Amino acid sequence: MSTAVRICVCGDEGTGKSSLIASLVKGVFVANKIQAVLPQVTIPPTTGTPENVTTTIVDTSARPQDRTTLRKEIRKSNVILLVYSDHYSYERVALFWMPYFRSLGVNVPVVLCANKSDLVSDGNAAQVAEEEMLPVMAEFREIDSCIRTSAKEQKNVIEVFYLCQKAVTHPIAPLFDYKEGQLKPACVDALRRIFFLSDKDQDGYLNDQEMQDFQQKSFDKPLSQEDLDNIKLTVSKSVPSSSTDKGLDLRGFLQLNKLYAEKGRHETIWIILRKYHYTDSLSLEDSFLHPRFDVPDYASAEFSPAGYRFFMDLFLTFDKDNDGGLNDRELAALFAPTPGLPHSWAETSFPSTTVRNEAGHITLQGWLAQWSMTTFLEPKTTLEYLAYLGFETPNARETTTAALKITKPRKRRRRPGRVDRNVVLCYILGSSGAGKSSLLDVFLNRPFDTLYHPTIKPRRAVNSVELQGGKQCYLILEELGELEPAILENQAKLDACDLICYAYDSSEPDSFSHIVELRKRYPQLDELPAVYTALKADRDKTTQRSELQPDAYTAALNMSAPLHVSVTWHSISELFVALAEAATNPSTAFPRSEDPPADRASLYMALGATACAALAVFMIWRRSTSNAA
Repeated sequence: MSTAVRICVCGDEGTGKSSLIASLVKGVFVANKIQAVLPQVTIPPTTGTPENVTTTIVDTSARPQDRTTLRKEIRKSNVILLVYSDHYSYERVALFWMPYFRSLGVNVPVVLCANKSDLVSDGNAAQVAEEEMLPVMAEFREIDSCIRTSAKEQKNVIEVFYLCQKAVTHPIAPLFDYKEGQLKPACVDALRRIFFLSDKDQDGYLNDQEMQDFQQKSFDKPLSQEDLDNIKLTVSKSVPSSSTDKGLDLRGFLQLNKLYAEKGRHETIWIILRKYHYTDSLSLEDSFLHPRFDVPDYASAEFSPAGYRFFMDLFLTFDKDNDGGLNDRELAALFAPTPGLPHSWAETSFPSTTVRNEAGHITLQGWLAQWSMTTFLEPKTTLEYLAYLGFETPNARETTTAALKITKPRKRRRRPGRVDRNVVLCYILGSSGAGKSSLLDVFLNRPFDTLYHPTIKPRRAVNSVELQGGKQCYLILEELGELEPAILENQAKLDACDLICYAYDSSEPDSFSHIVELRKRYPQLDELPAVYTALKADRDKTTQRSELQPDAYTAALNMSAPLHVSVTWHSISELFVALAEAATNPSTAFPRSEDPPADRASLYMALGATACAALAVFMIWRRSTSNAA
């Protein structure tokens, strides 16, 4: 929205342009004819001006010798007040002035003013206005509004400049097409989203309470029952086929705003739009979609309780058939006020990345897991969708960042103790055909597929895991595919990773050697906690073609032996618990090349205590012998 309004007053000589400005400034009519162009007038912000903007009024001359100055002032303005006062000057509006503005390439609203209305009798003023103004407004869509004034009688002098201010602060052009008599598509889209967010129970109607909440949010004041009844009555008359028994439906809501536009009350629409963070171009404010949210190095982003509750409530609201899953139709309805699924979801073939029911529909568990993963990997996407989907807090000063929290940085992973995070990322590394993809499938409760499908692009799976003690955490398993070398050479990617799972096929003799070579090629992997697992344990175990067998290799590192599992076994869930435990307690899963130095602190404390005791005994003995002497 513009913070200043610059009005260029144009029109033929003798139409009363200067008199209008002088009457506004002095508050009375200046009887003497004003010969010269008035100096620029600046009106500071007041509570009586729209949005409290500073207003500058520029008088102009229509004489040919002043045409250069006129062009300059028109181009500097953001609204034009075009004044006429008789039949001749009225004809010049369509024949000269409007084409002239277009020839200059200016794209600003025009307020059409029929001055000297004191020369027209009150009886036919309305007829004259209809016959004169409406045709020219229909021909030139730049004309925002029209008004009859009289500087002599102080009629509508303040109002005409108020219309100019409104034309800038509350422009009609983005909202309404006078020629078509319809709200413009971008305006309809914005109002449809606002209706969606206001329809809390998603039944397709704004009931009385939802109307009250909408009124309070938009205008900061309650809606009386009389006003509510009048709104319903107005909509019923305008849209006879629309029933208001259940409340106001979308059709009625749009029609109500159309009536506002038709009656010149488009500032009402703008108040609504701006309360819902829309700009003059009817796009959402960038600061609203992308608030500042910086995640420090070695920290991560997760849901706060408010964010977790918001996404849980969203799921429950749109699960209309109460089957515990969101089908395609329910998902489409949920994402209606957004640009669609997040780009990263579409890239990773959502919902195949998370938990679904037997019908293939995402469950509440999968929904929360998917958003937890999105928040961990790209918190700005979550913030953007929180804005689209209508996240709010009781505190109006808080932004969508209230739905997230930042975890404590975990730079020193070798320090004993658990890390303060509920979402962890684990890279699954291993040779082709080792069973990594099947591991991700079973993690999401998918049936085992005997066909081998090589992984080209990185693939993720996220699910909740119950840790020892009953605490839940979200575990993200990622298979790197052909991007494995690039990711393992990227230090930022490794810093974001909480755990490495080295997986090999215990029935394939060359499988483990891939892990050995991988650790040699990327020594930086030793800075990450790791777990070794032998997949396909349901098959015959074979000797690995490696200098050391897996058990001996891990023993040399003073680490636990590989976990032998199979995706066909029910006990496979124990592997996921082990991975989550290692990721949240990383000091227990680090490779060590030698035994740690002995902890001598307790020894020193014991020796110190013994020395003190001996000294005390000596002092007591010495004192007793002295007394005896």
